[in-house]
Amino acid sequence: MRIVLYILLGLLGLLIVLLLIALLRTLLTPAKTSAWQPARDPAREEKYAETLSRMVQYETVSAKGEIFRDKFLGFHELLKQLFPLVHAKLEKTEIDGSLLFYWKGKSAGKPLVLMGHQDVVPAEGVWEHGPFSGDIENGRIWGRGSADDKSAVMSFFQAAEELLAEGYVPEQDVYLASANTEEVGGDGAPKLVAELKRRGVTPYLVNDEGGSIVTEPMAGLQGNFAMIGVLEKGQGNLIISARSNGGHSSYPPKNQPIVRLAKFIAEIEKHSPMKSKMNAQTEEMFAKMAPYGPFYMRFLFGNLWLFKPLLVKLMPSISPQAAALLRTTTAFTMQSGSDGCNVLPQEATVTLNLRYIPHQNQEESNAAIRKLAEKYDLDVSVLDEYPSLPPVDIQTPAYRLVEEVIDEVFPGLPRIPYVMTGGTDARHFQQICPSCVRFAPIVYGPDQMKGMHGLNEYLDASSLVSGVDYFKALIRKNR
Repeated sequence: MRIVLYILLGLLGLLIVLLLIALLRTLLTPAKTSAWQPARDPAREEKYAETLSRMVQYETVSAKGEIFRDKFLGFHELLKQLFPLVHAKLEKTEIDGSLLFYWKGKSAGKPLVLMGHQDVVPAEGVWEHGPFSGDIENGRIWGRGSADDKSAVMSFFQAAEELLAEGYVPEQDVYLASANTEEVGGDGAPKLVAELKRRGVTPYLVNDEGGSIVTEPMAGLQGNFAMIGVLEKGQGNLIISARSNGGHSSYPPKNQPIVRLAKFIAEIEKHSPMKSKMNAQTEEMFAKMAPYGPFYMRFLFGNLWLFKPLLVKLMPSISPQAAALLRTTTAFTMQSGSDGCNVLPQEATVTLNLRYIPHQNQEESNAAIRKLAEKYDLDVSVLDEYPSLPPVDIQTPAYRLVEEVIDEVFPGLPRIPYVMTGGTDARHFQQICPSCVRFAPIVYGPDQMKGMHGLNEYLDASSLVSGVDYFKALIRKNR
């Protein structure tokens, strides 16, 4: 008993020493602040706002399984009016509504691809401004696509337009790519990739949407941060089915289909079968964020060598966003059952959307769902799926180029690599380019984040100037 007591006292002493070391490191690490704000240029803001407004006014909603080529060809005519030099001087390729422009540089050794998508999600509900009005009011451009993603498309087209007006010839080849099926996971981007493969093009850097300049990206962080997407989670949709012989609702049996599905759903909600783990990209994100947060954040996230196991255990219960960084997420999105109020269903289904994390990727996550489904006599079928792909190496020259441009155009803006929980077209380009960086140089505050795919989407015109300047600098510095 005495030996056990000594061991416990020794462990307690070790813990106190480790906590004191962590405290000392925190106190000796200078706290930082993010003070960057967009530089104001009223003339350019007005011009760019008008351009984006016209793009927003042209409705480009996409739908799964549909191409709508004629609609997008009409949008291309608008782009031709807005960016005449791009269309006059660059080689244009159109593939079923998706666009690829080739700007020949002095060298083809390090091709640069600038990306953003033309399509937008449907605009449902009642809006303060019409969803395709493109209204400009109090320095804001309102409408679907103003933030996601026509602002980025406008920015790199405008950057090319202005450089062409100067007579500038890029040091390296530049491609402007814009698919029309990103929001529905369609084949627009894969067709553009196939075209680049046919030409033998291996991009040095692909710059797509996904990350952005985010205001207050996490509770406790004040100011703006360049959130650079370096890892994109995979995605799958599974159909979970329960079957029976049906029958009349007046004499219901035990464990009817909907009951079995409900038990399955409740168990996943209460005891997730997914494994939590903090990968290297998430560690890097927290480590870089820590100095900008309050003391508790600097203490915990600035000392991951000590607190990582605790954080991995606690974070999933703190917030959905935190859970999404650590494990495959499970979301039930659709359901079906009987067509009659008094009829037991012969088959009931729910759709389960998963976002795969690398340490428990597509096959392992699906297997965990199947194992649990068997417990309730449920069938699992795959509607669609794709795995999480390897992360961007943040030590490569291509990634450092992005960092250098951010430092030049947004002086003092903290750069934070992060794990993306959503999907982008950039994943298709990873088969031809290892450095597919997800970063749109647009400022998104809490309202913009809510408006994307939601009601009342808008963008502050003040962020467009530095957005254009970012793409101009990226083209110039890629040598």
